[in-house]
Amino acid sequence: MMFCPKCGTVIIPKKTKTTGNIRLSCASCNYATNKKEKIVLKEKAQLDKKDDIELIDKVIETLPKTKETCSKCQHHTAFYWLVQTRAGDEAETRFFKCVKCNHTWRKY
Repeated sequence: MMFCPKCGTVIIPKKTKTTGNIRLSCASCNYATNKKEKIVLKEKAQLDKKDDIELIDKVIETLPKTKETCSKCQHHTAFYWLVQTRAGDEAETRFFKCVKCNHTWRKY
């Protein structure tokens, strides 16, 4: 890492407008080197174990529950939601999903 001899900030590679060559220059005071140097940019990223993301196959249901018997497993609790499937002047369709076996059914 090189620092500007005038102001002390880090010198970064920039492309010149006239020739298109890359030169080391300061972003604050516009100092630029006249020397031709070989520039090698490297970056190494290392992840810690705490940065790993663990995926858990878990579905979090936010629907309300009601007492409704499932026709598949005879469980007595189900999630429910309402959807307007027909005309606006007719009643909504009630959908149910069993808490235990995830079987879905509807009632009109």
